[in-house]
Amino acid sequence: MIALHLLGQRPYAPVHDLQRAWVDARAAGEVDDGVILVEHEPTITVGRARGAAAHVHDPRGMPVIEVERGGDVTWHGPGQLVAYPIVKLEGTKADLHLHLRALEQAMIDVLASVGVTAGRDPRNTGAWVDGRKIGSVGIACRRWVTWHGLALNVAVALDWFRSIEPCGFDPSVMTSLQEHVPSTFIDDPHALALPLAAALAHTLELPWTGEVQHEVPAPVRARLTDRGT
Repeated sequence: MIALHLLGQRPYAPVHDLQRAWVDARAAGEVDDGVILVEHEPTITVGRARGAAAHVHDPRGMPVIEVERGGDVTWHGPGQLVAYPIVKLEGTKADLHLHLRALEQAMIDVLASVGVTAGRDPRNTGAWVDGRKIGSVGIACRRWVTWHGLALNVAVALDWFRSIEPCGFDPSVMTSLQEHVPSTFIDDPHALALPLAAALAHTLELPWTGEVQHEVPAPVRARLTDRGT
């Protein structure tokens, strides 16, 4: 597994292009499975669920982008760590529900490592703490290569979620790690990039050296160049 950690806050659209290029390269056998770890600039994304666009109420100048993943509307932005596993599902792993559960478990494991007990809601996806949603999942799959992924609220100003009905819920359902640990404990989502990469390597059963890189793999970069992005 290649763990690509993009430093700083990144606009959504270029990272979306990066995912698409990696999916194509992975499907062609040009590059290994990977995970992109990133903190986005404020962005609203709208999934394929029926009526999702109606859950956007006040974008406040944020870009609103329709995407390929399943699910409803969500927010990405400062204080949130996003992971996009790009994985070819083969053999017994060719199960999208199993893949979603693995993403949820990775968040649950990372939260446990910092002393926060999280779990699942039997009716809804994601990671939950005391009845509130701390992490969201939503995936797409093309030629059995997955993309999109998970978003873990680490040090998020929860007022951002008032622009939408996140995943169709009232905004008050959302929570962030900083509400459950001392505020000075973790105030930078990038501090959890390495632990989240390790948790994903474990739950997705992907071999990994334990190292992260900051440069886009050459085959993916070549496809981005071909696309003119």
